[in-house]
Amino acid sequence: MSKIICGIQQMGIGVPDVPSIWKWYREHFGVDVRIFEEAAEAPLMTRYTGETIHARTATLALSMEGGGGFEIWQFTSRPTEKATFTVQLGDYGLFACRIKSKDVKATYEFLKAKGADLLSEPQQLPNGQTHFIVRDPNGNLFDIVEGGGWFMDTKFAGKTGGVAGAMIGVSNIEKAMTLYADILGYTTIEYDFTEVSPAFAGIPGSENSVRRLLLSHPELRKGPFAKLLGPTQIELIQTPDRTDARSIFENRYWGDWGFIHLCFDVQGMDILQAECESKGYPFTVDSGKTFDMGEAGGRFSYIEDPDGTWIEFVETHKVPVMKKLGWYIHLRNKKPGAFLPNWMLRAMRFNRVKD
Repeated sequence: MSKIICGIQQMGIGVPDVPSIWKWYREHFGVDVRIFEEAAEAPLMTRYTGETIHARTATLALSMEGGGGFEIWQFTSRPTEKATFTVQLGDYGLFACRIKSKDVKATYEFLKAKGADLLSEPQQLPNGQTHFIVRDPNGNLFDIVEGGGWFMDTKFAGKTGGVAGAMIGVSNIEKAMTLYADILGYTTIEYDFTEVSPAFAGIPGSENSVRRLLLSHPELRKGPFAKLLGPTQIELIQTPDRTDARSIFENRYWGDWGFIHLCFDVQGMDILQAECESKGYPFTVDSGKTFDMGEAGGRFSYIEDPDGTWIEFVETHKVPVMKKLGWYIHLRNKKPGAFLPNWMLRAMRFNRVKD
């Protein structure tokens, strides 16, 4: 078999308090289905946690509308630390999480009525998509973008689904393409332009011109959860006039405040590992076998992009469908690239958390 990138499984988000921010995500984005919740130590991540094993609690949540989920993550053995500097436009790392919307203007009015921190009004991009940026209570940026690939109609009033990609700050777009295009398959260029963008008006550093390159994958993703995860886009941003850009996670631990990693659901981890190594992106962390997440399990690994942004790969082996009934999906012996039936994916809605 060859490696299969099934889609973006989740965006990791480090927070100071999981229950309060997840309640905000449920109310504002409709991300209300709990796939797992686990408290444990993270012994395999000491490379990124000061060579010390730290404990954390993590909740994986998603929207049945479709799209990737949030892995909402909080240290329990130490405080969840903020950056010691003000993050600016063009700093390197996961700058904003893309959330797809069926009707961007309706989503804008919904969030406005809720008093959300809206940084821009809906604007049209060169590829015809409409978008705006909103900031969550912890200061994380979300790019609400017109999207497709919807899985279920949950009647959520905000008209949004889950994660549909990311906006990633890089020092050199051409160099970053060796990962995002060559390995992850985002080979279609939707637009490439440079401007002082009004969409970033409320963000530090917005006075700088920014190059924005939007990438998409030309073919429908395959794999068990691909229909649910849906199509995604990666926007690489670079501020050519800045000479003081720095890593967003400079001097911080993996798991600290802010976006932690962008996680891809994959199949064929061994083949993916060989490809990554051959192209200069060796695994920096590798569970090597099934890693038990309590209610879910699989093999996971990490690489770093050219600027140190953490990209996670998960080859899912087990995931709960209906925990109360002891119903789990086991995937180790499934045909590579095969879709799970819609009825099985739809059953995950019974894990919805209602306020």
